[in-house]
Amino acid sequence: MSSWASSAVGTVGAVNGGVSFWYADDGLPAVREPLAGDASADVVIVGGGYTGLWTAYYLKKAAPFLRVTVLEQKFCGYGASGRNGGWLYNGVAGRDRYAKLHGHDAAVRLQKAMNDTVDEVIRVAEAEGIDADVHKGGVLEVATTPAQLARLKAFHEHELSYGEKDRELYGARETAARVRVADAVGSAWTPHGARLHPVKLVKGLAAAVEALGVTIHESTPVTEIRPKHAVTPYGTVRAPYILRCTEGFTAALKGQKRTWLPMNSSMIATEPLTDEQWASIGWEGRETLGDMAHAYMYAQRTADGRIALGGRGVPYRFGSRTDNDGRTQRATVEALHDILTRFFPALAGVRVAHAWSGVLGVPRDWCATVTLDRSTGLGWAGGYVGSGVATTNLAARTLTDLVQQDSGQSGPTDLTTLPWTNHKVRKWEPEPLRWLGVQAMYATYRSADQRERLHPSSDSSRLAQVADRVSGRH
Repeated sequence: MSSWASSAVGTVGAVNGGVSFWYADDGLPAVREPLAGDASADVVIVGGGYTGLWTAYYLKKAAPFLRVTVLEQKFCGYGASGRNGGWLYNGVAGRDRYAKLHGHDAAVRLQKAMNDTVDEVIRVAEAEGIDADVHKGGVLEVATTPAQLARLKAFHEHELSYGEKDRELYGARETAARVRVADAVGSAWTPHGARLHPVKLVKGLAAAVEALGVTIHESTPVTEIRPKHAVTPYGTVRAPYILRCTEGFTAALKGQKRTWLPMNSSMIATEPLTDEQWASIGWEGRETLGDMAHAYMYAQRTADGRIALGGRGVPYRFGSRTDNDGRTQRATVEALHDILTRFFPALAGVRVAHAWSGVLGVPRDWCATVTLDRSTGLGWAGGYVGSGVATTNLAARTLTDLVQQDSGQSGPTDLTTLPWTNHKVRKWEPEPLRWLGVQAMYATYRSADQRERLHPSSDSSRLAQVADRVSGRH
């Protein structure tokens, strides 16, 4: 890890990288032994993040006799699972597209399953004794301009149409009673969300699956996946089922360069705030906090009294490259600090203690998917587009049911018939087209947001919608 100085008062001396603040807070794990040679299993899971670990957990719970092996290139939680914003919430990528493809009722079932997933993660954490600093305060999304307020109200009505009847819409005064965001003119709240400490969850989950008898090999990069084979530099593991759970790192696998785009997201964590500073902000409900900007932000109030806040930063690196242990650009950190102080002007002098980045997986149609190819035994889950903390759990349970069904242990279930199951997606364009497309999309989003801030009466939604259509996002 490294640190550097900046002209922005709030970012002087911030630690940059070191994987994430969450690891700086809870400590890097002792790395498990790598694969020692050729081996066999009943199920091989490639990737030791939330998707892979949840899948291992539910497979062993459903069928304790299964020999399950997890292969992880670094250590469990090195990727998005150890770097995210700690938003355990009910968002799922691609729901509207699934409604068009499979009907509204099918998408409502998917949304209901996601609502329930928030409580399922909390239930398992409690059952396994995992203290992940969980606080179920819901999700609060604020609007700070008239255009954002119009989008917020439309968003709220849209969510109601998918059966989420326990949502609430607030005006400026009610919003301020929850959290005092400067210039907030309204907000929407859902109870289906919680704040958590991502690393404490992933560490606890890894320990839980090992206790169930799952074999985890770390420092073991898989270079190629083919039917019944997971190939590594140290040997090949053979199994009837090979499940790819690699999310933003999928492009590193042979033949997967254009499967999912590794979108970059960056975060900062402040120093702990004083009681007086918290009193000036409110935020006593510890809701996860977002906004209605096109290039949106996300934040949480941590268990130790910091603000952890994120946004896109540099959205994509040419050639689907990933970062080096979370290090990020100074300009990105300053931009995130600007968001912090725009939301909370009283915190202008608060020091940023840590900054980091990570990648998330984005399919060409921006739809999360779960698939098992019954002819080859190859399966995969992912493409969460930044909503993976909860979605990984639902995806893992769906993947577990698909394996159980294929092996004759069960028939179709409510999960295997969800509309995201076995959804097919075309590949991303070759370079430089995908780099140019993503850069143009986020430049358009930022331009639209800036226009709305400078001219509060303007609405740049149509400009952003053009970017959405060109990118395939909607």
